[in-house]
Formats: sequence, structure tokens, C-alpha cells
Amino acid sequence: MVRTVRKETCGDNSFLTCVLPYTTAEYRNNIEKYEAYYDSVEICESAERAHFKKSIEIRNKEMVERANLIICYVTENSGGAYKALKYATGLEKKIINLIETQ
Repeated sequence: MVRTVRKETCGDNSFLTCVLPYTTAEYRNNIEKYEAYYDSVEICESAERAHFKKSIEIRNKEMVERANLIICYVTENSGGAYKALKYATGLEKKIINLIETQ
């Protein structure tokens, strides 16, 4: 679904990047699959150095700050994805919440 929205919205002028908060066994065991699906895969250095309970929040904040367009699927009014969406709204980022397009 993200790839479809990306194609319709951005054309070839975008990248689908997977930003992990830290290196996981899932990633280490499936690097080829990650690299085949995403345009790039990154490990968020500041999140990887942080306490694991804060790492996802740090990664989400950095992703929002770097992005020109936020494509998300946020259904709840609480939790990490919701906090990232609110942060993006405060920064006046362009946002497409896929839950609203259904």
C-alpha cells in the first residue's frame, strides 16, 4: 500500500527507507530480503545508543524531522505512532494517513 501511494504521490522522486532503532536478529538474518524490498535500510545511531525503552521514540522523531512527506497508518489516539504523527503535524509536514483513504 505504501508503494502504491508513493507511486501516485511522488513518482520516482522518493525513497522507501527502513529505519530501524537498533540492529535486530530479524534484520541480521534477513538482510537480503530487507535490501530487496526497501530502497535503503538504516540503523538510527542515536536510537541504538539510547536505552531500549526510548529508542523507538528517538527513531520516530528523527524520521519525522528528515521526511518531506509522512505516509502512515495510525488508527489509535495513543502510542508511539500517534505521538510521531502529532509531532509531524506540529512541524507542518505533509501527511497521508492511509486509514483516512479507505
